[in-house]
Amino acid sequence: MEATETTPVYNLSEEDERKEILREYRGLLKVLKMKLKPGDKLLLRRAFEMAADAHKTMRRKSGEPYILHPLAVAKICVEEIGLGIRSTICALLHDTVEDTDLTLQDVQREFGAEIAKIVDGLTKISSVMDANSSQQAENFKKILLTLTDDPRVILIKLADRLHNMRTMDSMKREKQLKISSETVYVYAPLAHRMGLYNIKTEMEDLSMKYMEPDTYRYIAQKLQDTKRERSRYINDFIRPLKEKLLKTGLDFDIYGRPKSIHSIWNKIKKKGVAFEEVYDLFAIRIIANSAPEKEKEDCWKIYSIITDEYNPSPERLRDWLSNPKSNGYEALHTTVMGPQGKWVEVQIRTRRMNEIAEKGLAAHWKYKEGKDDESRFDKWFNQIREALNNQDSNSLDFLQDFKTSFLTEEIYVYTPKGDVRMLPVGATALDFAFSVHTAVGAKCIGAKVNHKLVPISYKLRSGDQIEIITSAKQKPNSEWLNFVVTSKARAKIKDSLREEKREIAEVGKYILQRKLEGMNAKMNQTNLEEIAGFYKLNSSLDLLFEVAVKKIDLKELKEFTVHGDKVMAPKPVKIQEEKPEYNENKQTGKKDAELIIFGESSDRIMYTLANCCKPIPGDDVFGFISTGEGLKIHRTNCPNAARLLANYGHRVVKTKWAKNKEISFLTGLKIIGLDDVGVIHKITNLISGELKVNISAMTIEANEGIFNGNVRVFVHDKEELDQLVNRLLELPGIERVDRYDTE
Repeated sequence: MEATETTPVYNLSEEDERKEILREYRGLLKVLKMKLKPGDKLLLRRAFEMAADAHKTMRRKSGEPYILHPLAVAKICVEEIGLGIRSTICALLHDTVEDTDLTLQDVQREFGAEIAKIVDGLTKISSVMDANSSQQAENFKKILLTLTDDPRVILIKLADRLHNMRTMDSMKREKQLKISSETVYVYAPLAHRMGLYNIKTEMEDLSMKYMEPDTYRYIAQKLQDTKRERSRYINDFIRPLKEKLLKTGLDFDIYGRPKSIHSIWNKIKKKGVAFEEVYDLFAIRIIANSAPEKEKEDCWKIYSIITDEYNPSPERLRDWLSNPKSNGYEALHTTVMGPQGKWVEVQIRTRRMNEIAEKGLAAHWKYKEGKDDESRFDKWFNQIREALNNQDSNSLDFLQDFKTSFLTEEIYVYTPKGDVRMLPVGATALDFAFSVHTAVGAKCIGAKVNHKLVPISYKLRSGDQIEIITSAKQKPNSEWLNFVVTSKARAKIKDSLREEKREIAEVGKYILQRKLEGMNAKMNQTNLEEIAGFYKLNSSLDLLFEVAVKKIDLKELKEFTVHGDKVMAPKPVKIQEEKPEYNENKQTGKKDAELIIFGESSDRIMYTLANCCKPIPGDDVFGFISTGEGLKIHRTNCPNAARLLANYGHRVVKTKWAKNKEISFLTGLKIIGLDDVGVIHKITNLISGELKVNISAMTIEANEGIFNGNVRVFVHDKEELDQLVNRLLELPGIERVDRYDTE
């Protein structure tokens, strides 16, 4: 459980607290009612009492009794994930072994080995996931090992994380940022892959609330303002469909639901449109109560009724009935043109499919009982196991590979014999070759996709049929790493390159051995590491390889000294020369340094502004200590923010702007509008004349009545920039004004 030092907001008497704890416990029993078997109530009571007693002296940062957290997590497990009694007991005890005097042996003695094992898994995750270090990736690997062991561990952990996100208001800003970025980077995609769409959506929305508060509030307000009008529209859309569906005699529910704030924001960014133009702000859901053998037939019947009433967009049909996603999701999605020329997304499912869509893995198990076919979920777990067994030294690479291989949407493609294979979006012909067999991947020289010849880097699309072409002379090269996204392909290519490197390094070993013998020194690991360090290489293998390919000629060895049979590198002299350069940088940064206050002490510290997002005063920012480049300032909505905050939490420095009107910052604005007479004059007159903002550069392109303008301006802070954007939008004919990051 995360916590920080802020003012408690919770203030109840001891008696009232006791009542609240009991109320929450009774609430948990109520949601479990249908699942309770004889004897379960007693076990639950025991788990609750053990947890309450173990946590009795602990409080959360809001000031409330700590036991309310495990109770809330247990309730999420039952109500929102659909887990049962054993998981509820584990959720109640999930923090006890880590935070209290209770031991794993106590848990095992009381509840048996199965529950103890899950609690142990949760303790391991907790102690690693919340550690303030870049070990995040290493820790994530451990989580996955537990996940493949017993997926309930990760489901309870997701419930724990969701409750932390829901109750994060009393935490410090930097802690909120760290937890939010971790959530959006790892936990939300994991919830998505577990089929927990509601949890994934809420996690993304809550992360956005802390990482991009202004945008979050803006969209939330817009949704609030348009609520009545949207409800009216949904009713108008549903009315004719309901009449037609009732005539068929189908048992169904039909309702509308708004899209999440996070997904609306993604649409706005991706499509480059204003809030008003996001066409599918709402989706209509139709859920049929069908017999198992009639599910597909009923869904297609509903589809045909919808498309009789409203015209569908042919590109927007998604058929997950014939090919369910690997997380078990089944549905039919279509987008149709509704009244008033608005596009509306319609999702068609049966009750069973809807339960799987909302409860994910837990529901999937419930429906799987009695079936012996290996599900796509099981295949997915097996692929993760395979990836984990393939130990790679770099855990950060592993985390990145895991995200692209296992946490993205997937496509389905066919082998020449017509077998279906699932691959992540973005997979290439080379990924497919490695998914068939390592030997096929290593010898791949090209492929035929739908009977046409394509290169190994060809990106596959759903429905493609692929035949791999191999050659005995082919072998992997380092460029191949740019062509693959699956962790299996990446790991096999790296293995092959390492093997090849070792063979070449043998030649370097022979050369270096002769040189060392000439110096009366031994060829041992200590000496190799000393020499590799001198040449700034990561390993002795890299050293021997570079000697073999003549990148290093070893002439500096004569400057080494030998003590016994040990070689000692000469002390570097260059440091003196580099000092003036460093001071010079310090000088140039002096003016900027007046802008930012760090930490609590208000000390002025040297920093540079990150090029990836070009922050200006007033932006929500954080400081990040980068290796070799000192402190860099990033915007919290920078494309790299989630990755940096999630993986390197310990390098993040609390940052805020100090008021300073003397310094200007370069930023860019993209202006789109109608190419009207005098439009350029109006823009420059407003920026330079009225608002007295300096223009650094300006390019305008007009094309068939539309103009695109890029203006680079010097502003003092975000407030000034926002004022400029609002004033530009007031000009007649100006359609959009967006900030972009200048080069």
